[in-house]
Amino acid sequence: MSWTPSSWRERPAKHIPEDYPDESRLAAVEEQLKSYPPLVFAGEARRLRKRLAEVAAGKAFLLQGGDCAESFKEFHPNNIRDTFRVILQMAVVLTFAAEKPVVKVGRIAGQFAKPRSSAVEAIGGVELPSYRGDIINGMDFDDASRAPDPGRLLQAYSQSAATLNLLRAFSQGGYADLNNVHTWMLGFIERSPQGEKYAALADQISKSMAFMRACGISPDTTPEVQQVEFYTSHEALLLGYEEALTRIDSTTGEWYDTSAHMLWIGHRTRQIDHAHVEFCKGVKNPIGIKCGPGLETDELLRLIETLNPKDEAGRIVLIARFGADGVAQGLPGLVRAVQASGRNVVWSSDPMHGNTLKTDNGFKTRPVDRILSEVRDFIDIVSSEGAHPGGVHFEMTGQDVTECIGGAQAISEEDLSSRYHTHCDPRLNGEQALELAFLIAEKLQSMTERSQAAMSSTAAVL
Repeated sequence: MSWTPSSWRERPAKHIPEDYPDESRLAAVEEQLKSYPPLVFAGEARRLRKRLAEVAAGKAFLLQGGDCAESFKEFHPNNIRDTFRVILQMAVVLTFAAEKPVVKVGRIAGQFAKPRSSAVEAIGGVELPSYRGDIINGMDFDDASRAPDPGRLLQAYSQSAATLNLLRAFSQGGYADLNNVHTWMLGFIERSPQGEKYAALADQISKSMAFMRACGISPDTTPEVQQVEFYTSHEALLLGYEEALTRIDSTTGEWYDTSAHMLWIGHRTRQIDHAHVEFCKGVKNPIGIKCGPGLETDELLRLIETLNPKDEAGRIVLIARFGADGVAQGLPGLVRAVQASGRNVVWSSDPMHGNTLKTDNGFKTRPVDRILSEVRDFIDIVSSEGAHPGGVHFEMTGQDVTECIGGAQAISEEDLSSRYHTHCDPRLNGEQALELAFLIAEKLQSMTERSQAAMSSTAAVL
């Protein structure tokens, strides 16, 4: 009952800069943002919560993906379009394989702030504040760029508003037509060095779409064929910005953070008595919790209780991020404990953050085979504990970057320097992301077939 959007300020707050040169300017900008229109609406966040409740019940699948950290410099409608297009392609493949609707959530229109392992960075004997994301400071290694600038909050809001406007147009204006998406997917198969491997699944989808057309299901008769629901999400890290965009919903009287439909609490900021948990417990948006090495079962259960005391379906998404070498050790106990508690959650896999390594030539990268390995193990572990493997969470872009090694393109360490554009962590490019969707689809399809066979066998016995 004592919660307010500013009550987080009374708690310890990790990874929020305390060195703004002009605190009064920061307060003035946050106050200005409070008068701005919401970026998303409470009703949209409630609808996402309903969709996530279906994921928790095993009736849908969650696909969450987008940039590691959005950039002011690379802000362009083509980049937004290309990422949106790849997510749609991945969703079609996963929908067909899992035989379930896919809930599409972007890491977009707000993913600007990043926690850093060190508050400072040293180059050539010079020490400056670390780059914390474009909403806080700049990448250039000089005093002016690395000083936190409150004006960046306004630019982040403006870019998020423009991005959301374009995403709504893409999702509702015909660009997302299922026939378009399938044509793009066939183009990928033609280009891919391992295209033949995915051709069988694509052919099945083609036949299904031909059957739909023969039955009269087309954009003219069924608007849903050319429209999609698309939601936004980001890490709730810079809490002053989140507070400024938190509003009371006039229809329910409840608080919603209108900066995004879904928020998540990061691996570094999930302390139960600290600021980020305090803020997130009071807003009604769906909330993700990054679950990684060091998270104990008791701590996770306390977090779930604190953030979702009424056990509302679709409220909590548990995002596992252990790494290919750690998932088998770290995940089973958490799933088992949550299952035993009877708590209603979505289990999702983030196979990116635990699989980052540094190459001999100084680049951070992520091997595609390790990413796929963690997802496969995640599906097996969650299923074996009697829960639903509900989704995946990728850092990716629609651009043709060379940041993750491996995959059908066989990107090597030597290739990384050619198109390494990330402002923070390495991302899958569009081809790698869609390739992973096909490979995950094979895993989901085999699970569906085994489940159907088991049901048939049981029916025969009865």
